[in-house]
Amino acid sequence: MKPSNVANVDLQTIAEQVMREHGFEAEFPAAAEQQLREIQSRSAIEPAPDAMTIDLRHLLWSSIDNDTSRDLDQIEVAERLDAGDVKIMVGIADVDAFVPKASPLDQHAARETTTVYTGVRNFPMLPEELSTGLSSLLEEQDRRAMVIEFVVGTVGQVSGGKVYPALVRNKAQLTYNGVGSWLEGGGAPEKVKASPELEDQLRLQNQIAQALRNQRFLHGALNIDSHEVRPILLNQQVVDIAKQEKNAATELIEDFMIAANGVVARLLADVSSLRRIVKTPERWDRIVQLAASHGESLPSEPDSKALNDFLCRSKQADPDHFADLSLAVIKLIGPGQYVLERPRDPEPGHFGLAVEDYTHSTAPNRRFVDIVTQRLLKAHIARQPGPYSDQELSAIASNCTLKEDAARKVEREMSKRLAAVVMSKRRGEVFDAIVTGVTPHGTFVRVLKPHVEGLLAQGYQGVDVGDKLRVELTRTDVERGYIDFRRA
Repeated sequence: MKPSNVANVDLQTIAEQVMREHGFEAEFPAAAEQQLREIQSRSAIEPAPDAMTIDLRHLLWSSIDNDTSRDLDQIEVAERLDAGDVKIMVGIADVDAFVPKASPLDQHAARETTTVYTGVRNFPMLPEELSTGLSSLLEEQDRRAMVIEFVVGTVGQVSGGKVYPALVRNKAQLTYNGVGSWLEGGGAPEKVKASPELEDQLRLQNQIAQALRNQRFLHGALNIDSHEVRPILLNQQVVDIAKQEKNAATELIEDFMIAANGVVARLLADVSSLRRIVKTPERWDRIVQLAASHGESLPSEPDSKALNDFLCRSKQADPDHFADLSLAVIKLIGPGQYVLERPRDPEPGHFGLAVEDYTHSTAPNRRFVDIVTQRLLKAHIARQPGPYSDQELSAIASNCTLKEDAARKVEREMSKRLAAVVMSKRRGEVFDAIVTGVTPHGTFVRVLKPHVEGLLAQGYQGVDVGDKLRVELTRTDVERGYIDFRRA
């Protein structure tokens, strides 16, 4: 088969085709479009506080997200208390206020369940007029939000926890790259440089985030680096791909969201709700073997604390290759899933985070589970019956898990096509690689530089997840997203 002509490939059209192949709808139905127009006509009036809504617009709220993000789901603010404690407030966009249960937009979101990011085109779960506009916590815009409030002690222990409706105003829309570089010793972003109060606020948030992270690690949460890549576009053409690096700002938001989701899960412990879980690894024996190949010993039974201790030692001993080890462990642990949890059910827990109480509640503009959880919270606050039956919640959990898996496949397939564009001129080159999957469909490897995954079409006998190899690029096909290697 001849390699496809890169210049003649329409990646946006391919992205739409791949979406449909995996069960997604690329466009919104007419009834949803009509509902959107009605929402827009009603939303010319600015929101105002009412008897049930606290006015918190005076606080120094800020958001930190990707450079190009407009679907802003959360904003944060911290407040010093006595004895070294700090109150954290996380404002979550009140998407339910725009999208009532069983409305056309809600029915569409329930089918799609998630926004899918393909690198060349985003397929939003909700129309962008909502998710990046009216329901997004944009800078200097008054917005309705659900505020998750909790207290963090001096060593990162979380106490208290409540949720309430509020009126908020994002005072500074910031980026991971800008804030992360500054927190790690670089120059301050202009908005931070111009406001000593904002600088103090962000430093306090960073301090608390580190305490939360350290506390999680003490309990066995896994210290893992993921291999996420993004395309580099020039004049709408893919010219390269780059690894998305973690920094102090991405970790800050991650730490706050994990804590907030834990608070929400515990608040809903007495009602039927949705949980986000990662089961105990079925391939623990292979993780034990992987540790042994690094001169380490793990218990014969799954133990997240022991695994994390091994990961921390490995990161310290060989930081350059830690991401490769992380990738192998991620593959062996397996993906997360959503489940119904009823009162008095045994807690299934989240192996990767080493927590028993965990849900998703902090991204309602792009995840349907979070909208459902938002409605459960509102019913809980109002002391009303939950808006969903157990049967409905169970069906939602199953569909969201299936669609999340489908979204990963779409993003992976498009990532391969983008990588094939970049690699099309490098056939015949030899690369360092790591085995990322051994399945009935083939053995897969990821090249370390650049971070590209493909099929080990030749020389795959006897290899397993985590093995390191030298591979030669033999073929690329952009239309199909094929990247083939052989063992060098």
